Amino acid sequence: MLLAVPEVQADSQIYRCGNEYTNQSSRIRQGGCVPVAGQVTRVANARASAGRSAAANRPQQAAPRAQLARHTSARVSQPLQQQRDRDARVILQAELQKAQTRLGSLHQEYNYGQPERIGSETHNHQKYLQRVAELRNSIQRVESDIAGLRRELGRAGG
Repeated sequence: MLLAVPEVQADSQIYRCGNEYTNQSSRIRQGGCVPVAGQVTRVANARASAGRSAAANRPQQAAPRAQLARHTSARVSQPLQQQRDRDARVILQAELQKAQTRLGSLHQEYNYGQPERIGSETHNHQKYLQRVAELRNSIQRVESDIAGLRRELGRAGG
């Protein structure tokens, strides 16, 4: 259930930042905000406000967030986690090997920027230049993938 309540603080300027309406100066300073002209209506979520009032009525508990998160998250046994880490390394190494093989075949086809002309490229130079550019882009993309895989392997201890 939603309740519409007119904004009480008329002296506080409201800004629209994309799809968000706010009067928080930290968000406004980030930029991209425009002041809203006219009256602004505040819509409150009934469930959220009911939850806040129930929380205000119960005594404060001194449980830190980290301790609370530790108890609510599922723990995985150490041998199972080590097995998962080994499986992840094997998958990353296989992906790296596949990417390196792909890079080798792309370099061979690219032929130092002078790939052999195929099909209609002998008569259409623009088509040939387009294929050369696509090969160059593919090589850059695979090199980037290889660098990313090596970073992940480094993080995974492989």
